[in-house]
Amino acid sequence: MSRSRNGRTGGRQAVRTGLSDAQFGVVLALPAALFFAGIVLYPFANSLIMSVFDRSLIYPGTDFTGLRNFRRVLSDPNFPGVARNTAVFVSGTTAVSFSLGFTWALILNQGYRGSAFLRGLTLCAWIIPGAAIAFLWMWIFHGQYGVLNLVLRRIGLTSRNYTWLGTRQFAVLAVILARGWQAMPWYMLLLLGGLKAINFDQIEAARIDGAGNIRVLRSIVVPGMRQIIGVTLLIGIIMSLQHFDIIWVMTQGGPARATTTFSVEVYRHAFQNYDLGRAAAVGVIWSAILAVFVLLNLRARRNGE
Repeated sequence: MSRSRNGRTGGRQAVRTGLSDAQFGVVLALPAALFFAGIVLYPFANSLIMSVFDRSLIYPGTDFTGLRNFRRVLSDPNFPGVARNTAVFVSGTTAVSFSLGFTWALILNQGYRGSAFLRGLTLCAWIIPGAAIAFLWMWIFHGQYGVLNLVLRRIGLTSRNYTWLGTRQFAVLAVILARGWQAMPWYMLLLLGGLKAINFDQIEAARIDGAGNIRVLRSIVVPGMRQIIGVTLLIGIIMSLQHFDIIWVMTQGGPARATTTFSVEVYRHAFQNYDLGRAAAVGVIWSAILAVFVLLNLRARRNGE
């Protein structure tokens, strides 16, 4: 036993004398850094390079064009609409997801019997693939055999079918509701964790002083969760800015480009128009907008720590 123990001790001493703590930390982090470089940094750097070239999926060869792709994107009459659609989609989905998630978190935080089961059941919507959720909501809003038209006819509000996804305003509302329902469990989970950290004694003291539910929520719960609410909203905005699958499956950016966001615009330029240079330029602009919210998220976390 003494020989084995001495051998292990000698091995540890060899490691200590061979590498410093900083060097050993670099060795441990190197696989993750290489993975990050291959999955994130290389595609991003390749997109930056591609954005200044005229490159197509159909024709071979590339020509350096400088900032021409960016000028074409920014001068495109459809670009302001794409930016506006993205802003509407992001703000709408964030508002729906946060409102539903916060309300459901407040209900589940009461700790009644069966709340743990309902919490687990709610998370099922988060793990369902986006394409499956899109088909579910397409069935709800379908113009011929959709559930929404059936319910409206049964309760007597209408006698005919409406093509919800074929109308600009309702198509935008449909994709916002679909994405908001999908993201709601994620908001609920984070906000529920924030509610668990609220000092219950303060709530009891406020109730003894005669404060109602709204007063407790506004004066104690929300101020105590300000940090987690801010971080949750920022991360939610970042996720919605990157969202693609539900929009594409439900509307493909239509009708009349009403639901065309930056993600859909990149896909169209790259895989429908085969213009990789212009798609990369849109992606760079899109990434710059994302970077603003990423920096805000990092700053919020640093202030919280």
